[in-house]
Amino acid sequence: MLTLLLIVLAVIGLLVVMRREAGATPAFALLGALGLVGLVLDAPVIGTLLLIAAVAVAVAGLPALRSKWLTPRIFATFKKVAPKVSDTERTALEAGTVSWDGELFSGKPQWESLLNYKDDGLSEAEQAFLDNQCAKAAGMCNAWDIAQERADLPQQLWDYLKKEGFFGMIIPKEYGGLGFSAKAQSMVLQKLSANETLMVTVGVPNSLGPGELLLKYGTQEQKDHYLPRLSDGREIPCFGLTGPRAGSDATSLPDTGVVCKQVINGEEVLGLRLNFEKRWITLAPIATVVGLAFRLFDPEKLLGDEEDRGITLALIPRDTQGMDIGRRHHPIGSPFMNGPIKGNDVFVPLDTIIGGPDMIGQGWRMLVECLSIGRCITLPSGATGTARYALGWSGGFTRVRRQFNVPVAEMEGVQEPLARMASLAYISAATVYQTANLIDHGEKPAVPSAILKSQLTEFQRVLLSDAMDVHGGKAVTLGPRNYLGIGYSANPVAITVEGANIMTRNLMIFGQGAIRCHPYVLDELAAKDANDVKAFDKAFFGHAGLIFGNAARAFTLGFGLGKQSVPFSGPAATYAQDIARLSAGFGLCADAAMASLGSTLKKREMLSARLGDVLSNLYLASMVLKQWHTGNKVEGEEALLHYSLQFLLNRAEQAFVEIFDNLPNRTLGKVLKVVVMPTGRRWNKPHDDLARDIAQRVSTHSALRSKLLSNTWDKDDGAESNPLARYNALLVDYDRAEALYRTVNKAYAKGELPQTALHPEARIEAALEKGLIKEDDAQFMRTFEAEVLEMLTVDDFAYDAFAKDKSTLINHNAAPVAPPLQEETSVK
Repeated sequence: MLTLLLIVLAVIGLLVVMRREAGATPAFALLGALGLVGLVLDAPVIGTLLLIAAVAVAVAGLPALRSKWLTPRIFATFKKVAPKVSDTERTALEAGTVSWDGELFSGKPQWESLLNYKDDGLSEAEQAFLDNQCAKAAGMCNAWDIAQERADLPQQLWDYLKKEGFFGMIIPKEYGGLGFSAKAQSMVLQKLSANETLMVTVGVPNSLGPGELLLKYGTQEQKDHYLPRLSDGREIPCFGLTGPRAGSDATSLPDTGVVCKQVINGEEVLGLRLNFEKRWITLAPIATVVGLAFRLFDPEKLLGDEEDRGITLALIPRDTQGMDIGRRHHPIGSPFMNGPIKGNDVFVPLDTIIGGPDMIGQGWRMLVECLSIGRCITLPSGATGTARYALGWSGGFTRVRRQFNVPVAEMEGVQEPLARMASLAYISAATVYQTANLIDHGEKPAVPSAILKSQLTEFQRVLLSDAMDVHGGKAVTLGPRNYLGIGYSANPVAITVEGANIMTRNLMIFGQGAIRCHPYVLDELAAKDANDVKAFDKAFFGHAGLIFGNAARAFTLGFGLGKQSVPFSGPAATYAQDIARLSAGFGLCADAAMASLGSTLKKREMLSARLGDVLSNLYLASMVLKQWHTGNKVEGEEALLHYSLQFLLNRAEQAFVEIFDNLPNRTLGKVLKVVVMPTGRRWNKPHDDLARDIAQRVSTHSALRSKLLSNTWDKDDGAESNPLARYNALLVDYDRAEALYRTVNKAYAKGELPQTALHPEARIEAALEKGLIKEDDAQFMRTFEAEVLEMLTVDDFAYDAFAKDKSTLINHNAAPVAPPLQEETSVK
């Protein structure tokens, strides 16, 4: 009995020490004390074993002892197996800042650190711009006209965007810009997502490009000249980075600049001779100034001793001799301006380099630092806006579309995708808003930018597919009335650009985060590069303590023991505690994967992707909790909170299971499964009851629907018709209409109305004639049903409308032409 008691006390004590990451000294003291107790109380075997364990802990863990023999050996091995970090990788790792993503990597997230990022909302000027200028711009768009008729925005819309400063949202007011916060930029792009071409056109100049690069790195002269002109649209910028052979691997760009001299107007000028070929450059066909990334060489060493000067960025006017610009690509589904740029022996002076000669060779650093912010805003905001519009349209359509005498929104096969759409829209809105709030507090979230870009655009893909499914024939038939189909077909653009999702998920989220966000890995690598044993000892054994701590936390929390105290109340508390549990498991699995695979983990992209999936889902869930905690809540929102967090945590656990099953070291995988999930999986997919409740609310005039669609273009006040406003108006009147539907259809089923009254309009008139409804009800239903029919109607066109070359048109119904008569031949 004493032996068992000592073992139990040792295990409990060690778990407590490990959870607190208290170090070797408390563990040595605990084991030593229990060992002495065993010897004194006549349990010599367990007492001796505990004393041996205490000695082992002392020799391996106490700094004064381990530094003599253990640390040098570990350091020597580490230098052999540690992954080599290239200069370009190091630049990317050093870009941006670490905030909540680092807390999740630690395995012991401190929720107060997230809640300390207070949200002041939008300023009065920002909200007014959203309510007025954005609504007017959205109201000037007709998707069919833009995509099929003109392949461009209308001229009056271009003029309005320039006049109202849409292209200068990120530019400070002193340069004529709007000086908007990151939250305001995001909300603007969400509202403009009523039309994807409009969103892209406004989003790109306010993302990675000349404006942001000039703000951060430009010379004062460059800022004074260009920023006011970019703000008011006199200059339209584009940025040339990708090319035929440099896409995701942007550092391999083959475009060159050579330092040389050229006589201009009788004066010898020191400058660059550029040769380049770029493609997929947004706004290139109409750009007046081109930002350009290239590899700079100085073979004559006119600037110094180095010949290869590295990636450099320059700003080149459109009319520069030798530049070929103006042709267009045809992006799938959307005609936003996009095209190639070529340059053959283009000479520009040195002062075209962004930031001047001092920034030569700094181009890659400049790009990755800007990406940490821009990639958090533009495409994630576009995806979020698209999600909210698609949800609004789908909820309205499924409520007024009736089959089998009931709205299709009452059918569970439709309720399932409606609830999923609502959840994805809710998660997206919370994540992009709260991450923008981090940016407004000075953070440059490099790893979250990859999470947002990949996850929210993938949400957009799922959500648009769901929207197409519930709309059926309404959405697959293109024409001016189809508000969904063109945006659906354009979705691959968001999946592909600014870092293709395959690359981002497989290589960037965990690949960058494992070093950038980990509390110790970057310090270990720095110690290796500096050959600093002392610094390595501190980092490595801190890392070891973290591993033991995460193992203890994950295991005990798996049994519900020692739950973290969290600053949340109500339903949020349980989710926050479980995010902490899964964070500990994630930290342990990340270290296990890095330790067991070493530098080969880079090539294990599927495993890296699953680790990234865990981090992504925990980050998204955290943002939902933050939004719930700080925002105003409406009736029905709690069901959506439960659905969304159960959805995310179920996905996180699924990623864990796939990690356990696919680790090359099968024993390690099984051990991790026991430690991280000792009682098995905890989160199922959301329950059907939640789906039914959410679908009901988003397809009716409810507080939850209104919240999800807030700050969208939802008024019928534009030059073009607004389908969202029309559905909203129908839903306001729906309860009255539904009661009349029931009255009329019940009477028809009983035979009280003529059997020939097959259409709703005929039944309404027959019911009025029979005195079953009053005249004002009949008039209401005539108006209501006419609007419903208009929203259900699809377009048709003349037979020859789609043939660009009318001479190729086949008249399939033409009368057959008789073959010519054959002349008779005489037979001799």
